[in-house]
Amino acid sequence: MVFLLAAVVFINYVDRGALPTAAHLIQDDLRLNERQLGLLFSAFFWTYTLTQIPVGWLAERYGAHRILAAGLTLWAVATMCVGVAHTFPVLLGLRLLLGIGESVAFPSVSKLLAAVVPVKNLGTANGVVACGYLLGPAVGTFAGGLIMAQYGWRAAFVTFGGLSLLWLLPWSRVKLPQRALRRSDADTPNLRTILKQPSLWGTALGSFSSNYSFYFLLTWLPFYLVRERGFSTTEMAQIAGAAYVINALSAMLAGWVTDLLIKSGRTPNLVYKTTMAIAHVGMVTCMLCMAVGSKPVALGAMFLFQVLIGGQSPGFYAVSQILAGPRAAGRWVGVQNTAASFAGVVAPAATGFIVASTHHFTAAFLLAAAVTLLGLIGWIWMLPKLAELPWKHDG
Repeated sequence: MVFLLAAVVFINYVDRGALPTAAHLIQDDLRLNERQLGLLFSAFFWTYTLTQIPVGWLAERYGAHRILAAGLTLWAVATMCVGVAHTFPVLLGLRLLLGIGESVAFPSVSKLLAAVVPVKNLGTANGVVACGYLLGPAVGTFAGGLIMAQYGWRAAFVTFGGLSLLWLLPWSRVKLPQRALRRSDADTPNLRTILKQPSLWGTALGSFSSNYSFYFLLTWLPFYLVRERGFSTTEMAQIAGAAYVINALSAMLAGWVTDLLIKSGRTPNLVYKTTMAIAHVGMVTCMLCMAVGSKPVALGAMFLFQVLIGGQSPGFYAVSQILAGPRAAGRWVGVQNTAASFAGVVAPAATGFIVASTHHFTAAFLLAAAVTLLGLIGWIWMLPKLAELPWKHDG
């Protein structure tokens, strides 16, 4: 189950990352400006963000396994349709549809993991899943870049969307434990009870902070490498693809080390909070180097950034799964991901306006560094000792 969940988020990120890889080609073909590109990057997150809480409820009400399959079908079709779009409004509509489909992924995945995986193994499980969604941009950028260079950008979207549907075949044959299939227990906390938890808003702030820098680079890194640093499309695909591979491997290694430390006697509280603190301080430093450093310094900082953000990825959802427990993980992560996804609304659009106004990425990197620093408040100061909260049903 864990590996199929890793596969579905891998597909999720391959499909959502295809547009940034093709951005400079689509810009030339359809004569779009940087503001329009920023809006296309951002539009995905408008619907993705708004539907997080509803799909968290749907996952717990009707079964996360069913909601996940339905969402994948929708986003795969939307991806294929991008390959035949010829106008900005049509592309915008398909990005909105893609956001609705992909919004099911993390609430459903977290619900299933919390129901099946014990706390002592959550680091590894989330590391495997994180490796999946972090490998997505690597494969999408590398393979997509090569397909686009050879056959054009439209072929990449049709190919990625069609292949995505193949995941439904093994998923339809999976036999999940009964506790992962049943509806929520009668004593499950309702949404109002969950929203009253200060720790929920700590994970929300931390997630927004982490995701701002993540989505900033996920959406604009290919464009930055080509336009700001002068790399060709093929060179961009190789560099960005390698960076995303490092990100993914770092996530898997961090998940394994996290569980090893917890099994050796360290508390989940100490391990996860320390990891988050080191990662955020390091990411701020990397952003500053990418903003003002020379070409070699900027590239080195970019790769180190991928190591750090990969290292904090297992805790991104494991912290919430521990606090919420199996009874509330779906809706908790739905709320958390609403805040986290709002970073995807803001970061791509803000970067587009900054680059269009200044014709450089320096100010965009400085803004991302400032937002990343805020994560220390959410992940460290606002969270209690990590353990499942003593839920009481609130009317």
